[in-house]
Amino acid sequence: MAATIEPEKQTLLNHHKEKHFTAGEIVRDIIIGVSDGLTVPFALAAGLSGANATSSIVLTAGIAEVAAGAISMGLGGYLAAKSEADNYATELKREQDEIITVPDTEAAEVAEILAQYGIQPHEYAPVVNALRKKPQAWLDFMMKFELGLEKPDPRRALYSALTIAVSYILGGLVPLSPYMFFPRVTDAVVASVIVTLVALLIFGYAKGYFTGQKPVKSALQTALIGAIASAAAFGMAKAVQM
Repeated sequence: MAATIEPEKQTLLNHHKEKHFTAGEIVRDIIIGVSDGLTVPFALAAGLSGANATSSIVLTAGIAEVAAGAISMGLGGYLAAKSEADNYATELKREQDEIITVPDTEAAEVAEILAQYGIQPHEYAPVVNALRKKPQAWLDFMMKFELGLEKPDPRRALYSALTIAVSYILGGLVPLSPYMFFPRVTDAVVASVIVTLVALLIFGYAKGYFTGQKPVKSALQTALIGAIASAAAFGMAKAVQM
């Protein structure tokens, strides 16, 4: 049954446009995929370049890593989202059983939750009684406010896997692209560093913008992490050769 509110309040809601960012899960998956996609192949390419591998070898190894990384990251995203959905289903069933078997206890928990918001007993008593008459609304309330769980999208696991995998591939192609055009590995690694650091700055800025952080600070942090990873890989490769 659809919720009904007073016409005056409905008019206010119709004229009020929320500006909250609501695509958090998608952005999170993109951030996971792109950040790893930019950093891991970048470090691998730098390390192989430090070992004096040819551009063709770096490119072949890099593409193999991107393919394996995309599959691994995508599978990880799928399993994580699937675990969240399974956990929600388990808790939902447990909460349903408790509402049926111990309704007074569950009603007391509703009262306790509302009291935490400073609502007085004479104010929350009608709310508790109203929820007891609507089992589904009661169940939804308990899942959200007692357990802090939101109902997951049944397609979330698949979407998460695809989003992370594709983002990883797109990110991974950035540091590898110079090796497609520069036959000399010394030229390719310099171009890769420049292109990837620019991409990391842009990505970090966008990440900060969408996640509510300071974009410039986020951009510098992201680029610094990528630079440290690639420098470490390059240095280790040179050290092993000595």
